[in-house]
Amino acid sequence: MSEIKIVDTTLRDGEQTAGVVFANHEKIRIAKMLDAIGVDQIEAGIPVMGGHEKEAIKEICKLGLRASIMGWNRAVVKDVEQSLECGVDAVAISISTSDIHIEHKLHSTRAKVIEDMVKATRFAKQHGVYVSVNAEDASRSDPDYLIEFATAAREAGADRLRYCDTVGILDPFRTYERVKNLIDKVGIDVEMHTHNDFGMATANALAGVRAGARWVGVTVIGLGERAGNAALEEVVMALKYLEGIDLNFKTEKFREIAEYVSLASKRELPAWKPIVGSNMFAHESGIHADGALKDPRTYEVFRPEEVGLERQIVIGKHSGTAAIQAKFQEYGITLTKEEANDILARVRVAAVELKRPLFDKELAYIYEDYLHDRKKVAF
Repeated sequence: MSEIKIVDTTLRDGEQTAGVVFANHEKIRIAKMLDAIGVDQIEAGIPVMGGHEKEAIKEICKLGLRASIMGWNRAVVKDVEQSLECGVDAVAISISTSDIHIEHKLHSTRAKVIEDMVKATRFAKQHGVYVSVNAEDASRSDPDYLIEFATAAREAGADRLRYCDTVGILDPFRTYERVKNLIDKVGIDVEMHTHNDFGMATANALAGVRAGARWVGVTVIGLGERAGNAALEEVVMALKYLEGIDLNFKTEKFREIAEYVSLASKRELPAWKPIVGSNMFAHESGIHADGALKDPRTYEVFRPEEVGLERQIVIGKHSGTAAIQAKFQEYGITLTKEEANDILARVRVAAVELKRPLFDKELAYIYEDYLHDRKKVAF
């Protein structure tokens, strides 16, 4: 498990998010950022699309990045030829393995699927590139047929099998059982490629790792078709803190790349986004804020700086006196417990009226009004 590798497909599956288009300069910048963070392999796009797509992949291949650069292909020799022209050192050869896809999408047969995959794989290996054979819709495929398919891929020279939960229907328990069975019977490296339709993409990716998968496919902020893919930042931090596997990524750059991809894709980076959302280290509840002020470990699993964020003590309806005192201490004002209680009552009224936490300037106005009212009472 210490040899887990990350393959990022933001530039391919991420850009397949409905309505998302990256400009070429954005694709190049994202590739550089992914490499700087520590991603092992970058799936840069689909060369057979030609035009701007192919040009961007060529430019990425010329950057001299540490990461392996992969082109995505159908199980068609001419697709692989287009990838090789770009200068990639790895190719993904993708074909459906579920009966619903074989019959209704490909209008093919199980035997023909294996035949096409083997032909494309052998061609790619003859040209000395790393090969990932992608079993699209693996999670809805007949397990015995998937074993036959994976065995044929291994014998044709494939370096790994991408296990695709294409429509996100797995749960971690079934993922573990199926992936373990596949690895035990075929003996091939497996990559987890999980989708988030039921909110379990990251959990399923981790379950696959537990079962013996050595590669995990991800995208920045979980971009991807429909509900998206397993998120890069979630997988890396979960491996580190839940599984004890430190990939030595430059995680302090996570917020930066998340913001850039959000901007380039024109997709919101929600405040509640796990790992990189601004609310990850924002504390308002009185008990939580008090605990975080005394020792951040009470309500934080890791330091905000580790992912490029900062801790925030938010002042609003649910705040307590400790947070009020700490906030005003930032302004150079030391409040007694009694003063903090009086100001807190005013804060709660304002927060309910505004239906949000208060800004620093609003707190300053409340404090000024509080001092003014105290003087009136004194006279």
